[in-house]
Amino acid sequence: MTVFEELKARGLISQTSGEDAVKKLIDEGRAVFYTGFDATADSLTVGHFLPLILMRHLQRAGNKPIALIGGGTTMVGDPTDKTDMRSMLTVARIDENAERFKAQMRRFIDFPPAVMVNNADWLRNLNYIEFLRDVGVHFSVNRMLTADCYKSRLERGLSFLEFNYMIMQSYDYLHLHEHLGCNLQCGGDDQWSNMLGGTELIRRKLGHDTHVLTLPLLLTSEGAKMGKTAKGALWLSKEKTSPYEFYQYFRNTADADVIVYLKRLTFVPLEEIAEMESLRGEQLNVAKERLAFELTALVHGQEEAGAAQASSRALFSGGALPADTPTTRLSAVEDLGVLDLLLLCKLIPSKGEGRRLIEQGGLELDGVKVESFSDIVPAGRFSGEGVLIKKGKKTFHRVVSE
Repeated sequence: MTVFEELKARGLISQTSGEDAVKKLIDEGRAVFYTGFDATADSLTVGHFLPLILMRHLQRAGNKPIALIGGGTTMVGDPTDKTDMRSMLTVARIDENAERFKAQMRRFIDFPPAVMVNNADWLRNLNYIEFLRDVGVHFSVNRMLTADCYKSRLERGLSFLEFNYMIMQSYDYLHLHEHLGCNLQCGGDDQWSNMLGGTELIRRKLGHDTHVLTLPLLLTSEGAKMGKTAKGALWLSKEKTSPYEFYQYFRNTADADVIVYLKRLTFVPLEEIAEMESLRGEQLNVAKERLAFELTALVHGQEEAGAAQASSRALFSGGALPADTPTTRLSAVEDLGVLDLLLLCKLIPSKGEGRRLIEQGGLELDGVKVESFSDIVPAGRFSGEGVLIKKGKKTFHRVVSE
């Protein structure tokens, strides 16, 4: 099996601009490829996993990765998959986020020989008139408006600021091709139009053929984005998502998703994964533990992964709670209704969901099943060890007063 064939078998390739040409580049180790990451937060999330995993696979096969931090494009904002315009970040915040991204990426990619660049270096000081004459002239507005990344926003309103994003991303590819010999861009399926814009710009300006490869969006079997929790995103920063929480998220993967995630998100050999495909019921827990351990080790290291696994096993066998059990600390302590408590801890999205949880017998406080959604938790219970909430069979959360 060639490198390209393995990537397809793992479900890491969705579209290419020319499969034979892309396959030849990758299999021969001649791909100088880039993937972009806009610095919109102070940590990468699980949503960035697929491109990082792909970069690692390609680097292992002798190809050269370029990790592009979007210090310039973040100032504009990608409208793709957004219902509203992004919040505007200060330059200082964008630069700070970019530095944090760099540290996290080193878990996945070897620098050097990989290269890390920041498009702020060539985008922030562009001369606007020169840029329009040199680059903007090659883009058709009519054609741009047919792109999926703009279609979804036209009814709600698309700012001229965001309309420039495709041109800037295309210019990134041109710049990297000219200065670093970049010949392949990798990104999510939702970036297809933006990425093709780059190959077209290079062809028009230089007459060179370059290529793109997209990854499928990583969804659960129910069609939801992977990595979304009741608290929001699943972060790669241990300060924002503890190694234990990270491990538990994947340990609790739905049966229908575990084999798909093992193929796409880990480096477990396909032969071993094939042996796990026949597992059913409780036996699937072996695959779930392998998935959780592999990913936690990749992001946080073997030691943290081992500790998280030990804590998880101890917890579900009736042992002590791990030190990094998710905890909410109350500064203003007062009596709280059980539904208000769940909302405060972000364990439910709405009170309606909380009522259903209680009606189904899925909520315990300090080991006692909650029978009524009108129950009140007295303020005094939050002192000392606080209150331990158990939601369903696998989610634990402690609430204590400061």
